[in-house]
Amino acid sequence: MVDENVKACINLHAVLRNMEDLCELDKEAHDIIQGKNVAIRFSVKNIPAAIMTFNSGKCIMEKTESRNCHMNLLFKSPEHFNLMIEGKRNPIPTKGFRRIGFLKRDFARLADRLSYYLKPTHELLRNKDSARINTILTAYTAFFAIPEIANNDPLGKLNASRIADGTINIEIDQGPAIHITARSGRLEAAKGKASNARAFMVFDSIDTASGILNGTLDSYSCIGTGQLAIRGLVPMIDNLNKILAQVAGYLR
Repeated sequence: MVDENVKACINLHAVLRNMEDLCELDKEAHDIIQGKNVAIRFSVKNIPAAIMTFNSGKCIMEKTESRNCHMNLLFKSPEHFNLMIEGKRNPIPTKGFRRIGFLKRDFARLADRLSYYLKPTHELLRNKDSARINTILTAYTAFFAIPEIANNDPLGKLNASRIADGTINIEIDQGPAIHITARSGRLEAAKGKASNARAFMVFDSIDTASGILNGTLDSYSCIGTGQLAIRGLVPMIDNLNKILAQVAGYLR
């Protein structure tokens, strides 16, 4: 049974966080936010808040308890937020009523573009450029979801407790890099490579990453062929992969 709190953490801090990269990678999304200056706080009961800021043609998403925002969107429960992500409920604005137009018009269009890439059609995946964006956003979703599961889900906590303190670099050749840091059984993800990583997962291409993340390629077979390289403190990666295996259950 899916834990609604964990699912809400993933939806906010892994799925919706992709707005940052969507607005950089997708021309339509990039055009939508030009000239916009608005900071939206997502306040969901019982989970850490986040502020999404549109400014200077960019989008930045930050997990924070700050209340420095133009608009606050209140969700009475994690279930309320999850239903909003599914398009079945609306948020409750408690601040920034003058910016409702941006929320209903521009933000709704951005949400549609995000869904377009994260729930791709066969036609989209046949287009090389669109498939690349899909893989990048899928990778960010999956790896940013790992700390949310590790820090909130009982099985995730168990596997996280078995990861030695330190950092794991996850790299896609000609694609994004992410690093996940373990400290006393808690995990945190951030973009880019860490200089002091103790373990490494390296995908040889966007296609390999896409295949493994969408289930059309077997990770162990890819290790055998060299398409996926694992080195360093391998037990860190073994336990990380156990948490990664839980992600799909929360994103259905």
